Amino acid sequence: MVTYVFLVAAAVAIVFALLAIVHRSPIVNVLSLLVVFFALAAIYAVLGMDFLAAMQLIVYAGAVLVLFLFVVMLLNIKKVERLGSGRPLQAVLGAVTAIAIAVATVLAILRLTPVEGAVLPGSAKGTVYPLGHALLTTHTFAFELISVLLVASLVGAYMLARKEDQ
Repeated sequence: MVTYVFLVAAAVAIVFALLAIVHRSPIVNVLSLLVVFFALAAIYAVLGMDFLAAMQLIVYAGAVLVLFLFVVMLLNIKKVERLGSGRPLQAVLGAVTAIAIAVATVLAILRLTPVEGAVLPGSAKGTVYPLGHALLTTHTFAFELISVLLVASLVGAYMLARKEDQ
C-alpha cells in the first residue's frame, strides 16, 4: 500500500510539474506548483519524514507559494508568450542547455554512493535532533545566509507592494 501511495504521489508531482512548466497562464502555473508541493509532502510522509512533510507544507506551500501568487497578481500578467516565438535560435539553445543539464544531473545521481553515518546509529525515527545539530554546528553559515535571504525577500516584497508616493 505504501508503495502505491508513493508511486501515485510521484506521478502526480511529475504531471503537475510539467503542467507548471508548459501552461501559458501564470495562475495555473502557480496552482500546479501548489499540487507539486502537496505531492512532495505526501512522499515525505510516506517515507516516514514527518518533519520534512510539515516543513514542505508550511514553508513552500504556505510561504513561498503565497509570495509567487502575490507577485503574479501584482504584475497582472494574463498569458505568457510562447517559448521561442520569433527567436528560434534561443529556443534551440535553451532546449540543448536543458537537455545537457538533465543528462549531467542523471549522471551525477547515478554516481552517488550511500554516505556512511548519514543516519546516526540508535537515533529514533522521526527525530530532528541530528538535523538541528547539523544546522547549528556544521552548517551555521548557510543557515544564517538563508535567514538573510528571507529577510531580503521580505524587504523586496514590501518595496514592490508599496505605493510610489510613500
